[in-house]
Amino acid sequence: MSARLLPGKPVADAVFAELGPRIDALIAAGHTPGLGTILVGDDSASAGYIRMKQEKAASLGLTSPHIHLGADATQADVLAAIGDMNDAADVDAVLLQHPTPPQIDFDAALLALDPDKDVDGLHPVNMGRLALGMPGPVPCTPAGIEALLAHYEIPIAGREVCILGRGTTLGRPLALLLSQKRPTANAAVTVVHTGVPNWADYTRRAEVVIAAAGVPGILQPEHLTPGVTVIGGGVRYEGKRLLPDVDESCEEVAGAITPRVGGVGPTTIALLFRNAVEAAERRVG
Repeated sequence: MSARLLPGKPVADAVFAELGPRIDALIAAGHTPGLGTILVGDDSASAGYIRMKQEKAASLGLTSPHIHLGADATQADVLAAIGDMNDAADVDAVLLQHPTPPQIDFDAALLALDPDKDVDGLHPVNMGRLALGMPGPVPCTPAGIEALLAHYEIPIAGREVCILGRGTTLGRPLALLLSQKRPTANAAVTVVHTGVPNWADYTRRAEVVIAAAGVPGILQPEHLTPGVTVIGGGVRYEGKRLLPDVDESCEEVAGAITPRVGGVGPTTIALLFRNAVEAAERRVG
């Protein structure tokens, strides 16, 4: 069996196409959406991510105010930068780039961010909104996975979905998202992790398996039932080398699968910009 590939770029392109008229309407109403970014330190990969987001913002018609703090920045410096972004009238959404240098408490910095400007949807207030089904920014990678499944018309409602991984940025919010009562969700969701010795019993039973553990190669063909849909969400980097959770040989068992490169990544970026545009729309009213 050769699996049907589910690349993320067509999904992201569809999201950006839908955002275009909304951005135009905001600008016509006198408000240009702004995505503010904060970079602490000089990590080249983080600087590259910020640059890419700034270029994408410009191509969409958004402004991208930026604050770059040195590697020796203090917690007070970071909190002051967040305060400036919170108060800035031309900033609707804010991205604090992770990771930060070791002297910075990222979680404490995140708490200082205005939840309505939290473009990553990871502020505790927004995680609470997600758990309660209230409107607010949704974590970008989980939202991107839902969008990807919907785009490729992978049935989710009423089906068994197994998420391998319980992290706060992916597995946990994704379980909340896919169990909500919506046509593109409403699934029977099981969350397993490396603390469950027989976790493969659950992945073999599922109709959709989403790897979100951040453990390279943890998901192997023997952990799957033939024809299953497999989404690779978790990755780890070894230098510049990307190490996904899903072993490439899973393609021989799966009915549909995200590619090793270009799967969930593009959808994550697209949903980040959707969060930014929605933040602008909320501010304009």
